[in-house]
Amino acid sequence: MPSRPYVVCLGDAERAEPESLSRRATAAHRIVLRARIVLLAAAGAGNSEIAGRLGICEDTARKWRRRYGEKGLGGLCDAPRPGRPRVFPAAVAAQVKALACEMPAASRTPLARWTCPELARKAAADGIVPAPSPSTVRRWLAGDAIRPWQHRSWIFPRDPHYALKASRVLDLYQREWDGKPLGCEEYVISADEKPGVQARTRIHLPLPAGPRRAIRAESEYLRCGTLAYLAAYDVHHAKVMGRCEPSTGIKPFTALVDQVMTAEPYASAKTVFWVVDNGASHRNWAAAARLSDAYPNAQMVHLPVHASWLNQVEVYFSVIQRKLLTPDDFEDLDELAAQILAFEEHYNTVAGPFDWKFTRADLNQLLIRIKRHDRHAPQPTAA
Repeated sequence: MPSRPYVVCLGDAERAEPESLSRRATAAHRIVLRARIVLLAAAGAGNSEIAGRLGICEDTARKWRRRYGEKGLGGLCDAPRPGRPRVFPAAVAAQVKALACEMPAASRTPLARWTCPELARKAAADGIVPAPSPSTVRRWLAGDAIRPWQHRSWIFPRDPHYALKASRVLDLYQREWDGKPLGCEEYVISADEKPGVQARTRIHLPLPAGPRRAIRAESEYLRCGTLAYLAAYDVHHAKVMGRCEPSTGIKPFTALVDQVMTAEPYASAKTVFWVVDNGASHRNWAAAARLSDAYPNAQMVHLPVHASWLNQVEVYFSVIQRKLLTPDDFEDLDELAAQILAFEEHYNTVAGPFDWKFTRADLNQLLIRIKRHDRHAPQPTAA
C-alpha cells in the first residue's frame, strides 16, 4: 500500500508564489504543472484526484507533493542530474571558440581556414589543458553554429553612383520611373548573354529515375563546341525572347535588340526600357546611343558594376541551367540550340513574373551595412 500522502498546508503568504507560478506564461511547463499539483494538494485533493484533473500519473502527483513537503518551494526545481563530471571548464571551450573566430594567419598558422582537427592540435600546442579532441571541438562549435571550415565570397561595390544606378532599376521593377508610374504602353526588358554553353554528348545514354534511384548521367563525355545564348526577359509579362549565336559581341546583341524591337507590342510601345549590365556588348554611353539611334522609343538603363545579381534575366538563366542544361546530353550545337529555344517556348507558356521583393529600401539597408565595414562604400540614396 502507498504511504499516507504528505499534508500540504499553505498560508496566504505561502500560497502567493505557487499561484503566481501556475499562471506565469513564461514559466516552463513542468514548473507550472508542479505548482498546480501543490495548489490542489493544499485544497485537500488526493493523489488520484490530482492525477485525474491534471492528466498525469498518480506517481507524479505523489512525487511533487512529497518534494514540496520536504523542501518547500525549492523542491519543485529539478534536482542535479547524475553523470560524469564536466571534463573541460567553460574557459577552455571559450578559448577554442575564440581561436576558431580568428583567421589562422593571426596565430601564424600556415592554413587558409580552420578544421576541427587543426583547432584541436593548435589548442594542445598552445598549452590548453586538458587538450580537447577534434570531436569535442566539433561539438563546441556546433553549439554556437561556428563553421570556420566554410567560406563565402563577397565584393565591395566601387561605383560611386552605385546606389543611384541600382535604385533606378529597382524602381522600374516596381513600375516607376523618375517618381512616376509606368503606363500600360511602357515595358521593362532585362537582357544579357549566357556565353560558353557547351554541347556535350555522353559516352553512354543517361539512365532515367527509378524507385529509390536518381537520374544517372555518366561523367565521361565528348565536347561538341559551345554557343552563346542571348535572352531578353519582359519583367512584368514573363516573356522570354532569345537567340543562339556562335559568340557574344555587339553584333549578336544588336540582332537580339532587332528581334525584340521589331515585334509587337514593343515596336509601337511608348517606351521600352532595356536593363543591362556592363558587359562588353552593351557597355557605356556608346551602347545606349546605338540603341536610341536605332529605336527612338528604346532607352538603355545600365546597372552599376558588380550588380548583375539585380538583373532579372539572370534568374531565368538559372532556371534554364537547372532544368535543361544540367545534366546535359546534346549530340551537336544544332541540337543544343533547338533544345534551348524549345525550352524558351515552354517557359513562356507556363511561367509567371518573378516575385521580386528587393526594393530601394532593402538596397539602402544593404549599403548601410557595407558602410560599417568600408568607409569608402557608396552612400545609400534617399527613400
